Amino acid sequence: MKKRSNRQRKSQKRIRSHLEQVNLYAAGIDIGSTSHYVAVPEEFDDNPVQEFPCFTGDLNRMADWLVRIGIQTVAMESTGVYWIPAYEILEERGLEVLLVNARHVKNVPGRKTDVQDCQWLQQLHTYGLLQGCFRTPEESIALRAYMRQRQSLIERAADHIRHMQKALRQMNLLLDNVVSDITGKTGMRIIRTILDGERSPLELAKLRDRRCKESEKTIAASLEGHYRDEHLFSLKQSVELYDFYQQQIQACDIAIEQQLHTLRSKGDPDDLPPSKKSKGKNSPNFDVRRELHRITGVDLTQIDGMNENSILKILAETGTDMSAWRSEKHFSSWMGLSPGNKITGGKILSSKTKPTANRAAAAFRICAYGLFNSKSALGAYFRRQRARLGSPKAITATAHKLARTFYSMIKNGTEYMDRGQEYYEEQYRERVMKNLKKRAKAMGFDLISMSENDDNLDAVLSAR
Repeated sequence: MKKRSNRQRKSQKRIRSHLEQVNLYAAGIDIGSTSHYVAVPEEFDDNPVQEFPCFTGDLNRMADWLVRIGIQTVAMESTGVYWIPAYEILEERGLEVLLVNARHVKNVPGRKTDVQDCQWLQQLHTYGLLQGCFRTPEESIALRAYMRQRQSLIERAADHIRHMQKALRQMNLLLDNVVSDITGKTGMRIIRTILDGERSPLELAKLRDRRCKESEKTIAASLEGHYRDEHLFSLKQSVELYDFYQQQIQACDIAIEQQLHTLRSKGDPDDLPPSKKSKGKNSPNFDVRRELHRITGVDLTQIDGMNENSILKILAETGTDMSAWRSEKHFSSWMGLSPGNKITGGKILSSKTKPTANRAAAAFRICAYGLFNSKSALGAYFRRQRARLGSPKAITATAHKLARTFYSMIKNGTEYMDRGQEYYEEQYRERVMKNLKKRAKAMGFDLISMSENDDNLDAVLSAR
């Protein structure tokens, strides 16, 4: 074997000197569904790699062992939901726990075992090469659980709405053609009366709410159906299940309201002006806007496209403390709303946003889509981006702008001000004119607008 030269030894020594051991008391845990593998420095224990089952008693034994040998910080991958019990138990014991993205800690290809994974995590963490993921603050974890449960209940209730509509269609009761929502006042009155035994279309049409756009005659024509017992049975069970989920949603609303009361106040809700926006259909059954203003100190519902329910969803995921992100750019990047940066050899290979299942980002995208007909500056921005880039990219770009506004309002305590669609169009026109003049000047021409040309002509005539 050829010996290394003195120059190679000095180069290797110089490179190694840059890798300093930052966390001397670090451990790495490979999370699994049935057991966890834990690695600690070799000098800390005769058996530096140990396996612990996922039972609570074994997790406590794992935490006792780490504390006893002097471990201060632990790194683990965010594998499914299996990491949550271990994370919480270790955090309760006073250990610093880093939850890291599995994409950032990939081991060398061809060397993939549970033991090597935990050792690799421990080694990376020792040299300070890992960065912990954001986790919702402790005070907001319960709120996040309630909000996710509520969303799950809404989705399940929506399934039974479709079952109700299918049963009606099978009996040729075209109720969905004459009312915008079959679970509204008119629709549910008619459905419940049908289940009570009424079959006359004229009597059913009299249950029409005065705000319904269609006339009683049109509604009566749509309710001339072909009733069958099996379809009525399916309709009855769907309505009962829908009512059950509505009761569960109301119970969830009570729990959410109680949890919001426990959060620290930052503003006085008595200073809140009346809202000009209407509440969404799936909004909780309490004054959400007042509670949001109290815990954030600003009125986030003033942001165009955002309502109480969407803001509550986002805050349940992020919390009210924006200091976890250094700037609004880091905040939007965490949600996957910022353009990517894949460059090699000076050539941009891709600028796509990273794929993510972030629920806050999904809420921002839904809010951005709701700006389609808005007369605000954000609405004008969305429509222009949609014409230039297409709907998917326009939604992401507008969601990115909403996220930056959301972050800035909470972080700095500023109020939202919409300058309007006309202001945005004027600013866009000025930018286009500035770029056109710059291009014309580069080609040796002077570009003069019609208004400037008229002013120059008037000046010449007056001089004569």
